[in-house]
Amino acid sequence: MKQTIVARADIDMGQGKLAAQVAHASLSAYEETGTKARKRWKGGGQKKVVVKANGESELFELAEKARAEGIPHAIVRDAGHTQLDPGTVTALAVGPADDDLVDKVTGHLSLY
Repeated sequence: MKQTIVARADIDMGQGKLAAQVAHASLSAYEETGTKARKRWKGGGQKKVVVKANGESELFELAEKARAEGIPHAIVRDAGHTQLDPGTVTALAVGPADDDLVDKVTGHLSLY
């Protein structure tokens, strides 16, 4: 099992902002995951991969693919307290789910 977090590469986020957005996405999708899958993922080391997307629309397209596959997922919007405008879509987490399911949605994306 794994979780892939898709972060926008087309907006100017510092390293700390990027890390925070990835963490928000990871936790939010985890909370949408069933108890059995949570335990499997945690027991398997909580594998995560971070990849790039180039725009808000790409994140929403990927989220729709995840929804269609029945994969837990979460879109993150920034609160706007520091570097970004309030409501800026920054990241999407897909999974945790079986590797092959997550790869159906995000396997074509480049590593961040």
